[in-house]
Amino acid sequence: MEETEEKTIELEEGMACVQKGLNKLKIIIEGEPESFTSDEYVMLYTTIYNMCTQKAPHDYSEQLYDKYKEAVEDYIITIVLPSLNKKHDEFLLKELEKRWASHKLMVKWLLKFFRYLDKFFIKRAEVPALNEVGLSCFRDLVYHDVKGRVTDAVIALIDQEREGEKIDRVLLKNVIDLYIDMGKGRMDYYVNDFEEAMLRDSACHYSRKASTWIVEDSCPEYMLKAEECLQKERDRVSHYLHSSTETKLLEKMQNQVLITYTNQLLEKEDSGCRALLKDEKVEDLTRMYSLFHKIPKGIELVAEIFKQHVAAEGMVVVQQAADVANNKTESSGGSQEQDFVKKAFELHDKYMVYVKGCFADNSIFHKALKEAFEVFCNKSVAGSSTAELLASYCDNTLKKGGSEQLSDDVIEDTLDKVVKLVTYISDKDVFAEFYRKKLSRRLLFDRSANEEHERLILSKLKQQCGGQFTSKMEGMVTDLSLVKENQTHFQEYISNNPATNPGIDMTVTVLTTGFWPSYKSCDLNLPVEMAKGVESFKEFYQKKTKHRKLTWIFSLGQCNLNGKFEQKTIELILGTYQAAALLLFNASDKWSYSDIKTELNLADDDLVRVLASVSCAKYKILNKEPSGRTVSSTDHFEFNSQFTDKMRRIRVPLPPVDDRKKMVEEVGKDRRYAIDACLVRIMKAKKVLTHQQLILECVEQLSKMFKPDVKAIKKRIEDLITRDYLERDLENTNTYKYIA
Repeated sequence: MEETEEKTIELEEGMACVQKGLNKLKIIIEGEPESFTSDEYVMLYTTIYNMCTQKAPHDYSEQLYDKYKEAVEDYIITIVLPSLNKKHDEFLLKELEKRWASHKLMVKWLLKFFRYLDKFFIKRAEVPALNEVGLSCFRDLVYHDVKGRVTDAVIALIDQEREGEKIDRVLLKNVIDLYIDMGKGRMDYYVNDFEEAMLRDSACHYSRKASTWIVEDSCPEYMLKAEECLQKERDRVSHYLHSSTETKLLEKMQNQVLITYTNQLLEKEDSGCRALLKDEKVEDLTRMYSLFHKIPKGIELVAEIFKQHVAAEGMVVVQQAADVANNKTESSGGSQEQDFVKKAFELHDKYMVYVKGCFADNSIFHKALKEAFEVFCNKSVAGSSTAELLASYCDNTLKKGGSEQLSDDVIEDTLDKVVKLVTYISDKDVFAEFYRKKLSRRLLFDRSANEEHERLILSKLKQQCGGQFTSKMEGMVTDLSLVKENQTHFQEYISNNPATNPGIDMTVTVLTTGFWPSYKSCDLNLPVEMAKGVESFKEFYQKKTKHRKLTWIFSLGQCNLNGKFEQKTIELILGTYQAAALLLFNASDKWSYSDIKTELNLADDDLVRVLASVSCAKYKILNKEPSGRTVSSTDHFEFNSQFTDKMRRIRVPLPPVDDRKKMVEEVGKDRRYAIDACLVRIMKAKKVLTHQQLILECVEQLSKMFKPDVKAIKKRIEDLITRDYLERDLENTNTYKYIA
């Protein structure tokens, strides 16, 4: 059988068939109730296929490629552009939306008909794909022609929505997506042809709004409007703008609404940040933080106002304490230090709630709160430093019979607050000295309510201020914990050596010298009853250890004596000095001041206090001649056998000694040692330093414990030079060298 050759399709014949199909496609795209039959579709596709696969010179692929582009351009020029040129504003956008959808549908159909071209000819000829050609035609002929009008129309609709009008968001979304489609996913057209203009318009819009709000509205009202607009702009982005626009759009808005009017808004007289803090407007302050933390330096300004407000509140507390002291009255909260410290706690608790709640626990506001408290916590409060008052407050909290009976949880919370305030004071060494002095009295006189609480605050102080800060205090607590063990061994020693038994119940507290405050030692002539006990313990201790020396501090001792008066016997709780004085009256009922002084070997100031406590105070165990409220060296004293009291056991206190001055002097002495040690430590490491560098490094290192005075540092430098620790450079006297 002979093979029959397929008929060659000539160019004119084929193009006529293709044009016929394209004309029908145009009618379908325009919405006429027409459609391709399956035979028409197959014929058009087959014709194009055959025209592309015929052997040269009848391969019409290139001509068909040009025909495709011509068909697209013809549709745009004859149908699309005329329809767009007649429309304006929102009608233009709707028509553009329709025409872009029609264009995409047309290209979709054409790609089906010209599939062979797209699959084989494009790669062979290295020409743009048909889909790309379709896009380019629309971009070059339609988009570039109408983009200016379209952008204006889109922006006008956005402005209408900002004014409260309802708009077609779906239409906007489809039109704005066109900018991105024109860039084939790249953002150049979206940014250059739409976004930049829209952002400029947004800035102008909010500039006009803000200029009106700042005049008419209070700060809270202004912030509500700003917050509402911010949320609406976010919604706008989520509904029809590209996500990359959000940051730029919000930045433009914030710049016009917040940054431009930051100071004016925050400083509004009756409704600004200070007024909100004063009136405790928590919700408005939270909104203020939410708005201003997103703009450069925004929360720094809010934090500065917050700091100034808290510092001013603190200074009011200081002034109130001063007024109470000047009027010599006590407020309902208790003593001066109790009242001041409690109000400081309340202030800290109040504004810490603001920091953690309103200001999202931001570190900038923690720093502002710290600096505010440093302002007033380092002021003198009615003649006393905050360090002293905190030490007194701790003493009242931790000792037996304090001003309040508190639960363990409340005490722990209170101690946390104390430690927090300690971190704010610059003279931490002053607090340490006063606290150590009061701790020693609680421990030595069994006035501490709970040893666990004593250890708890020391652990908290150690955590905040370092181990060196609490090392001596921890040593004091440890010393007291060893007392029972030591006393047990002493009792065993007496039991095994009856000759050493002093005949009295006796407990000795052995302290480590370096841990405890310095106490005045006195060679008191002890009564026989006491002296024997002292000798017994000396013998015991020397056998226990030969490397330690005992120094007896009788001023810290306590004695229980039975006072046999005519009406009844009363147990007297006395200090050692008092007991020694009263025991003299076992030998004679009457003594002169000078004889008592000679007998006891006491200094005048100590003896006056002792005799005043038992003859001029509440309990007149001795009668004084002449009578009076003060003791002099010419007085005579006689045992008061008629003395009585309703109690069978009484404590006879010594008049208090104001040792504050001495403690301050000790702090000053310790500071000199600390400065010396710091200077030597720095110079040993650096070898050579200028005067200014040495001063700066010394201040930096010591500031953790106290704020060193520059003059004091200079004086210590001179002293170290005198003692050959440092020397001046011969060529440059402003430079120091370390002497190894």
